[in-house]
This record gives sequence, structure tokens and C-alpha cells, in this order.
Amino acid sequence: MATSILNELIELERVIDEAGRHAETRVLCEVTAGDRRFPVHAVALGNPARDVPAVGFFGGVHGLERIGSEVVIAYLRSLAVRLQWDAMLHRLLESVRLVFVPLVNPGGMWRGTRANPSGVDLMRNAPLSAIGKTPFLIGGQRFSAALPWYRGAEGAPMEAESAALCRIVEEELLSRPLSLAIDCHSGFGLLDRIWFPYAHTVEPIAHLPDLYALKRIFDRSYCNHRYVFEPQSRQYLAHGDLWDYLYLRAAVEPTRIFLPLTLEMGSWMWVKKNPRQLFSRHGIFNPQIAHRQQRVLRSHLSFLDFLARAACSHRHWLPDDGARDERRAEALAHWYPPPRR
Repeated sequence: MATSILNELIELERVIDEAGRHAETRVLCEVTAGDRRFPVHAVALGNPARDVPAVGFFGGVHGLERIGSEVVIAYLRSLAVRLQWDAMLHRLLESVRLVFVPLVNPGGMWRGTRANPSGVDLMRNAPLSAIGKTPFLIGGQRFSAALPWYRGAEGAPMEAESAALCRIVEEELLSRPLSLAIDCHSGFGLLDRIWFPYAHTVEPIAHLPDLYALKRIFDRSYCNHRYVFEPQSRQYLAHGDLWDYLYLRAAVEPTRIFLPLTLEMGSWMWVKKNPRQLFSRHGIFNPQIAHRQQRVLRSHLSFLDFLARAACSHRHWLPDDGARDERRAEALAHWYPPPRR
């Protein structure tokens, strides 16, 4: 069911006003839903120089998963307020670029659908097919926009929202020597997971040692965290994954490192504690009780802040040539163990 207003968009525009002169803003595209038009906003903080690292924060790719947008907006709000008094944050932003697209699919969010207003699942929309068996429908399908997980017509250009996301990633992230991205979703399992490519194949990515090094410093710095850090392919394969597509585009330039991550919040936890949520489409993907929503918004900000600091300090944790083989062996043993006989 569509809502008469889009609260997340109103809150985002309020935060943009609060950030004031510290933020660079632009509208990546506008999308139509019924008789409404919605902007897709991008906000950038920090050093625009191309030789500094960058982190991209994305949310709302799936319109039903409002909590993803809310987490990204909450972090942006925290930064906007801290910029008024936090000298250490100003020092950090001299050495890193932070880019936010908190509401990638405003039309789908307004309509209350996973897909965009054209019925396309944006996270199945890239021109990339899986190598291997995908789960029926869930992995992406071209039968009909009336069914979920629709990829779009064969050979059609990407949807405006997908293309806008790819453009800003290419302009702001892939143009730098090192960049990270975090895309906030919900709806899978009882645990919060940090997924990384690939989604289209079970093969390990080239930057597996770097991702394992990132995981190690997070584990050691936040030893009580409850995230499961893993390749998405351990759960299922999918067609058209935007982050696989962008990672492969980045890999054309071997001297640049791009590490895209997906935060998959385990919404089954919220349903388990409040089974009545099963009777609401939004309840399956979002916490419906105020104190749980507040807890979710608090709990993930430390990970988003960690990514900003990790990007800024990447020279201290990325494995050098002498350590890459060791990190790769550890990563393979951890994430890709040989099958038991």
C-alpha cells in the first residue's frame, strides 16, 4: 500500500539541511510512481581529492526494506550533528571521502514494493548472469514483472535507479585508489550478515586477502560483535547483482581496490520476538516496535563508522605482497573449506 508521504525522504532532506555547507548534494535522477515524482539524492562529505580513499553508504534499494534507508540516514544525521563540534571528525574527513545514497528506490518505498515502480528488482538488474544454479525465482527471473525478483527484459538498459547507483559508484568510488561500499538491506535469517561478492559464482574474488584482513581488524577491534562475515555465494547465487557488476568493472584497473559489502539485517529476529509482524509485508522486513527500531539504528552505526576509519587507515591493515599469500590461505580455509568426505 502506498503512503501519502515518504517519511524517509523528508528526514533525508532535513538532514541535508542540517549538514549545510559541510555537504555536497545532487540529485542523481528522478523517478515516477503514479502521479508522484521522487528525487534520488546523493550526499558527499569530506575530501574530494581523487588520491584519498572513499566509502559509499547505500540504502533503500528494495522499497520494502525501509530499515536499510533508516540506518544510512541515522549515520548521516550523526555525522551532520558531529560536524558542528567534533574536531576529530573534521580531521578524519580531511583524509577520506564519504558518499551517501540513502534512498535508491524511493518509488518502490512509496508504493510499498520490493521492486521499483516498473516492477524491476534493482538488485537483479545488472547485465550479469550467474554461473551455476540459482534458486527458482529468488535468483532473478525474466518471466514477468508481476512476479518478485524480476530482472527486467533481456537486453533492456538498466533501470534509472540502478544506472544512477552505478554512475555515482564509478565517479566517486572507482576513480580512487581504494574504496569501500556498504549497502544496507534486511530480510535474511536470524543473524546480521556482512556479505561480499561474489553473488553470481562460487569462485573467490581476487581481493579475498584484503577482505579477510578487513574482517580480522573488525573482529579484533569489536570483539563482541554478532555479524557473520561471508561471501554471498555461501547462501545462494543470483543473477544481475549490482555489486558483482561494479566489482568486475573496478577489476579492469588492477591497481585500484574496491571492496563492496552488503549489510543483510536478520529480520527474522524481529518476527520471532513479535510474530504478529508476519501479517504485515513491512513487518517481515522491518522492526515494528519502537524500542527495537531504536536498537537497530544504534547497533549498526559503529560498523558504518568503522568502515570510514578503515578506509582512512587502509595502509595499516591491507596485506602487503609478503602477507597476501598467508591472508589468502587463511581466507580460503575460513570461507571455502574443502567438502568433508
